[in-house]
Amino acid sequence: MRAVVIDEFGPVDSHRLKEVDPPQVSDGEVLIDIQAIGVNFPDTLMMQGLYQTKPARPFTPGRDISGTIIAVGDNVTKFKPGDRVVAIVAWGGYAEQAVAPEARCFSLPDHVDFETAAGMITTYMTAWVALMERGNYHTGEKVLVLGASGGVGLAAVQIIKAKDGIAVGASLSQTSREIVLENGADFVVDLSRAEPKESLRAQVFEAVGKGGVDICLDPVGGQFFDAALRALAFAGRIVVIGFVDGIPTARPNYFNVKNLTMSGMALDLHFRFKPEIIRAAAEDIFRMYAEEKIKPRISTRAPLENWLDIVSQIGKGKSAGKAVMITGRG
Repeated sequence: MRAVVIDEFGPVDSHRLKEVDPPQVSDGEVLIDIQAIGVNFPDTLMMQGLYQTKPARPFTPGRDISGTIIAVGDNVTKFKPGDRVVAIVAWGGYAEQAVAPEARCFSLPDHVDFETAAGMITTYMTAWVALMERGNYHTGEKVLVLGASGGVGLAAVQIIKAKDGIAVGASLSQTSREIVLENGADFVVDLSRAEPKESLRAQVFEAVGKGGVDICLDPVGGQFFDAALRALAFAGRIVVIGFVDGIPTARPNYFNVKNLTMSGMALDLHFRFKPEIIRAAAEDIFRMYAEEKIKPRISTRAPLENWLDIVSQIGKGKSAGKAVMITGRG
């Protein structure tokens, strides 16, 4: 079978698609014949050794996979060969076959195709858990989404609207802001303006009033985290999802002044410590999709052999929405 192999950490273009032996299924695992693969920004970091998780080399990157189970290990009770599934693996997804722990697999409803499943599972689940569980969202609240044109950002905007909230999407370019509006945002703000600490707050206040927003979902970090704190309402909540723009350096006293709350968000740890939240998220996401309340924006579809072009674009932040690779094994 074919797989992208990382022999040593290095630039994305230093790695290759190779012929390798198929993985062997172990106790509690299933073997999936992969049809579609979702591409995520952290994949590019893991390839370079810049992610917090550093697998032993050689390894295959990639976490979002969908396909058909072709074998199951001992003590697997929920799945059987022939089942259609989508899975979130720690790594191993940029391949034609992969093993996945049973606990990280989800039965794929008939109304969800493989490409859609691979394109939505991590982004929508991340957005759902960040909003509903970590952000403690209540109906009608106002939510600021930083990096709103990315995969997680667009997912968050759609979920906020599906839950009857007010979505304020923040993005850098005019084109990306138009995409955010097309995906349901009530308002957009421009992150490219000078002095974001002042300009972001001013734009948010103009959009929703000087009370500010109740929640901020932040997959960006850096200077925009600091700026977002100023746009929060009294007793507002900010959920840290990622650090594309760097690690923030906000002063703790600002949390005291406005009684703010900050929460971290690491999806993988929920599989271990809060699996019931993961299951609830998956069920709700598939339900909202069936009701046509959410729809992933898959901006790029390409065969696995074109992986380098796709992943490079994601790594440079030049892709709005989601990219999906197709194995052609259907």
